[in-house]
Amino acid sequence: MSTQMYSYKFNNGGWKGAKRGDCVMRAISIATERPYNTVFNELMDLAREMKCLPNDRKVFMPYLKNWLGWKWQPTMSIGSGCKVHLKTSELPGGRIICRVSKHLVAVIDGVIHDTYNPSRDETRCVYGYFYKEEK
Repeated sequence: MSTQMYSYKFNNGGWKGAKRGDCVMRAISIATERPYNTVFNELMDLAREMKCLPNDRKVFMPYLKNWLGWKWQPTMSIGSGCKVHLKTSELPGGRIICRVSKHLVAVIDGVIHDTYNPSRDETRCVYGYFYKEEK
């Protein structure tokens, strides 16, 4: 297994005003290569329909699965303990969106794309990740 740490690249998803609390829109925009404003507006529309906030998993999970056709791969279950960490040797390559505690992060071919490095020196537990099946 690789001992290479995840590398990190600053990426705000194309929105210059990126602030704390927009990780859902940012991660989805980066991983799907969709414009930030498009993702933001679609999530807001769905959130209004559902009477939730756009960063609620009740909104972003169906958005990714049903609207964009991404698949969810859980890596942890209740009581199982942490099995997968935010590190190269434990996650697949390609474009994925990892769900970690209170955060979503885009990872592209082993590189974290975010406004900061959330890996906590490869100790951050990954609850699961979204991926797009290749056709």
